[in-house]
Amino acid sequence: MLMRHPHPELQFTHAIPFGAILQEGGVQFVVFSRTATAMRLLLYDRVEDREPSDVIEFDSETDRWGDVWSIYVPGIGAGQLYHFQTDGPRIPEQGQWFDGAARLIDPYAKALAGDFLPSPDGTIRPPKCVVVNDYFDWEGDRHLRREYSETIIYELHVRGFTRHASSGVSEPGTYLGLIDKIPYLKSLGVTAVELMPVHEFPIRDCWGHAPSRPNYWGYDPLAFFSPHRGYAVSEAPGAQVREFKEMVKALHQAGIEVILDVVFNHTCEGNEQGPVLSFKGLENRVYYMLTNGGGGYANYSGCGNTINGNHPIVREMIFHCLRHWVHNYHIDGFRFDLASILSRDRSGALTPNPPLVEAIAEDPLLADTKIIAEAWDAAGAYQVGSFGGFRWGDHTANRHWAEWNGRYRDDVRRFWRGDARTLGAFVTRLSGSSDLYELAGRPPYCSINFITSHDGFTLNDLTTYKEKHNEANGEGNRDGENNNYSDNYGVEGPTRRKVVNELRSRQIRNMLATLMLSQGVPMLVAGDESRRTQRGNNNAYCQDNDVSWLDWRLVDEHGDLVRFYRALAHFRRAQPTLRREKFLTGRPSRDGGLPDVSWFSALGTAVDWHGDDSALIALLSAPGPDEDPKGAGRDVLLFINATPHPREFIMPPVAKGTAWRLFVDTAARPPHDVFPDRDGPPPPESQRLVLTYRSLTCYVAEPRGGIHRSA
Repeated sequence: MLMRHPHPELQFTHAIPFGAILQEGGVQFVVFSRTATAMRLLLYDRVEDREPSDVIEFDSETDRWGDVWSIYVPGIGAGQLYHFQTDGPRIPEQGQWFDGAARLIDPYAKALAGDFLPSPDGTIRPPKCVVVNDYFDWEGDRHLRREYSETIIYELHVRGFTRHASSGVSEPGTYLGLIDKIPYLKSLGVTAVELMPVHEFPIRDCWGHAPSRPNYWGYDPLAFFSPHRGYAVSEAPGAQVREFKEMVKALHQAGIEVILDVVFNHTCEGNEQGPVLSFKGLENRVYYMLTNGGGGYANYSGCGNTINGNHPIVREMIFHCLRHWVHNYHIDGFRFDLASILSRDRSGALTPNPPLVEAIAEDPLLADTKIIAEAWDAAGAYQVGSFGGFRWGDHTANRHWAEWNGRYRDDVRRFWRGDARTLGAFVTRLSGSSDLYELAGRPPYCSINFITSHDGFTLNDLTTYKEKHNEANGEGNRDGENNNYSDNYGVEGPTRRKVVNELRSRQIRNMLATLMLSQGVPMLVAGDESRRTQRGNNNAYCQDNDVSWLDWRLVDEHGDLVRFYRALAHFRRAQPTLRREKFLTGRPSRDGGLPDVSWFSALGTAVDWHGDDSALIALLSAPGPDEDPKGAGRDVLLFINATPHPREFIMPPVAKGTAWRLFVDTAARPPHDVFPDRDGPPPPESQRLVLTYRSLTCYVAEPRGGIHRSA
């Protein structure tokens, strides 16, 4: 007969997960520290309390198992507020930062409450950790598991998306406020939102004061497992957990995936001048890359310190964190900020097949998620096309890691700006960047194509400013990227000159059309479809105001551009011709038909790839039945003139005789700039077209099988 024995009041029951784990009748607190000589748990009754209501000492004999400290506290539950506190050696020159007076945030805290409180004695009182009940009625919600090749990403800032007075939502600047804008996202054809950092970051400084330069973007982590409390409507401890889940569930119900921008490269504790808030006070030498025998901090992030991601303890924490967001929040993917840092070993050297990068790709619980790298860091590493250093044949890892394609951004900008000898690079990016991914066995959808992101000019400003204008940041305009590949087309900033405004409008349409007609995965930053401007600021990290917030009046003011983008997005989603999972070859099909892609000069002849022309014709043939069993694909014919002069184009012989209909003409006045139903006029009977300077025209074959003649 199986005997059941009562558990003793205090016992070690969970080695992992770490953090505060709800148990029947109480809470188990589990934390790692190798060097601490004593550990205390501080319990608080109210968010505003400066002092704990109870202090519980861990017994190093009974409450410590190896380097894991664990204690069960009965009589408390969800909503309980707490900190950790440790004693240990304080030898900064050796990397030891223990401080017996510091209140420490649990690295595994699932929510924080309140803010930094002013302290008359100089002791830092950080936000309090909250014990969280993970239960939520998901009503059957699961990950959407949308294929990369069918994805359109929309990068947005939770607060900035609805904070402006014009948003018209009931709870502006919040998770719940974003829910009100889901119909708009659906109308854009968006399949995934990529949320700028939503894990906890400081709102006020360590002394409880509003900083002169707010951390608006959120790239300053305080607690990796916790949703940011500043985006919640309710101020009740832990309310952000429920509200965040409500947002995810609502987005999923609309068929929209949620991708998180995660920052596993540094924390807000900074360097040796920074505060002791969490990791420093628990095991500084494990959590951070140190220099000078431990007395300094490696700074590959540009933010003062660098997370020691390939240390086994830290690697375990990152895995737990990713799994936490996937399991408890149904997150569909992650974009890793400054991901090249994850490729650095514990001494900071870049290494091939880094354990953390490979393990993320192979982790079974992350198998259905999108994994995207910002494949560079602030110390000079640039790994676009080679992130992770995977060998040929490492197909699983290769295919799981996608990358923000910075080369796509730069080459498309330079081509449409009119830079010399950029045609070849432009064509390569339009075709999916085979030069970066094919040799490593990686498909086109490993390329996350973007022309703008949160970091840099908006699309409007890319065509309005030749120089950055970051004076409002208070850094003497020294911050931000200097090499933007932008142009003002004769006037810096807004102007009433009609010819300049027409060219800017055309260039915006050229780049949007290029983005949505390229192989790979397109990403648009919120507001580019309605000409959001930051007034020339290309580094608005601290602009928590209308410089960064989306002005929803622009959606009506530039409704013609919103319509233009919508038509492109919905066309892309319907067209396997633009979403191939294999690279274009330019070779005839197996049945003797046309190649999947054919390139021609403006005269309809062979392209001189070594010349200096920026005019091109591209014919994309619909995929065969093996790639497109439903036969939905249509042939697509592009005429591109990035030169500063009008050009005549002659229809290539292989395109003649096909029933083409105009889809996009970036030089035409709305509504004739786009025909959402692909029912525009056919090409001129002369088979000759004149495109004005800096313009693009796209024709689509009528649905009668496209071109299947022999080449």
